[in-house]
Amino acid sequence: MKMTSILVLSVISLYVCLVQGQSCPTPTGSKGNCISILNCPALLVLVNNPKRTKEELQLLQQSHCGFEAETPKVCCPVVEERTDLRCFTPDGKVGICKGLHSCPNLLNLLKKPIADEDLIFLQTSRCEGPDPYSVCCGSTIERATGPSNACKPSVAPADPKTECCGLDSSSGNRIFGGNVTAIDQYPWLAIIEYRAIKDNKIKLLCGGALISSKYVLTAGHCVTGPVLRVGTPANVRLGEYDTSNDGSDCVEVEGGGEDCTDGHIVLPIEKVIPHKDYQPESPLRRHDIALLRLKDEAPYNDFIRPICLPTTDIALSKEPPMLVVSGWGAVDETKSSSNVKLHVELPYVKPEECQPPYNVAGRKVKLWQGQLCAGGIEGKDSCKGDSGGPLMADNGRIYMAVGVVSFGPSPCGLDNVPGVYTKVYQYLPWIRSQMKP
Repeated sequence: MKMTSILVLSVISLYVCLVQGQSCPTPTGSKGNCISILNCPALLVLVNNPKRTKEELQLLQQSHCGFEAETPKVCCPVVEERTDLRCFTPDGKVGICKGLHSCPNLLNLLKKPIADEDLIFLQTSRCEGPDPYSVCCGSTIERATGPSNACKPSVAPADPKTECCGLDSSSGNRIFGGNVTAIDQYPWLAIIEYRAIKDNKIKLLCGGALISSKYVLTAGHCVTGPVLRVGTPANVRLGEYDTSNDGSDCVEVEGGGEDCTDGHIVLPIEKVIPHKDYQPESPLRRHDIALLRLKDEAPYNDFIRPICLPTTDIALSKEPPMLVVSGWGAVDETKSSSNVKLHVELPYVKPEECQPPYNVAGRKVKLWQGQLCAGGIEGKDSCKGDSGGPLMADNGRIYMAVGVVSFGPSPCGLDNVPGVYTKVYQYLPWIRSQMKP
């Protein structure tokens, strides 16, 4: 390894920690220690990779925190030792999070030529474990070849190929722009019920998305930070359409008659899991993601069903699809929420186009790879009450949760100011590591 090349990489320094082992924040906002690059495998592997990307080079530069003699020191991420390394593989099996080289089944997929589906399986097998490239390793690999005829409730997130996720029963008019949804559209949408601090009453403050029979994906700011001064997350409401009605919800259908839900269900929250690096008071709003583990399994029906997790990075798509956000959020700045489920279609916005509106006074936020943007069209946006809900991509058949509603302009729906969402694909390793049988 040429030390001179490392020195060149380390010219730009954002974090200066000159004491060996001194704690420091990494460029991504996680906990780290300022140590020799030679003692940091996670970053040393980037130094030794001649094909490192522009983003990886920037990470090395921003991690520089001093020198030990002539050897650069870096803010090395602290790897917290986890006792429970169980995880779910992309094909829904229980596996163990371990280094790729310790998993023959997945290592065999790297034999050239590598098929596209093998590469996707490898990428979606990533988990947060003891190795810089840890994967959820199962005893066998049984990939789905097509839709399943028996979609039963499962704690594991479903493989999109099975169509046991991301499929709604709506045949109807998908009209967008803050309009009401069909009664059976987006059956994975969830509402978080909070137990109010002042009067112990139930408040509806955030949304989420069911991703398996026992897990709901939401935002970090919905479960930690200032929101806890108002109330504590207590339950998750599923199968809801009209929050002003306690029983079954009904709407008129074309040709006469009514379509009615079975009535919403309320499931207690067993465990709240915010991302460990989410900092509620940080203006950067990074790692704004959380999971809720339900005490009981959710039943699957036409009005309650999970959404799929993404299998590819939407930012790498040649033609990113139009995106959809749905929830019970505000329809304007005078109301905090809507009684009925709404949806709006939003365009994907590239990072370089999204950053300028967030460089102005009062909105200064340096966006990063764990966030994505959508919207920027006047009057069309996620808004108050939509927080934690999913930003969805539709491939023509099924929906995937590509984002989590994080923050945006105030007032909502400003022209040329997109909303910012936590990028779910970036957090698949974390999600896969937190979900347990």
